[in-house]
Amino acid sequence: MPSGVTYNHEIVQLDGEVFTQCEFRDSRLVYAGGETPVFEDCTFVACDWKHEDAAARTLAYLKQVWNAGGKAQVQALIKDITVSR
Repeated sequence: MPSGVTYNHEIVQLDGEVFTQCEFRDSRLVYAGGETPVFEDCTFVACDWKHEDAAARTLAYLKQVWNAGGKAQVQALIKDITVSR
């Protein structure tokens, strides 16, 4: 459970990690679809978010749904993700 760490120009594996008060600068953040990472009071500056394995397949699936005429369903999912609770 990294706390107060600054990642600068690094590759950071996100799966299953809890990051507290961390700073990510010019880093590649990699999520492979495992346990969801937790970010508590973190900052992100010019990072590259990369999705691999199951995460990449999920995004490819959503793209297929969009292109097959499921635009409304994907937009509803995006709305659900972005609405503050």
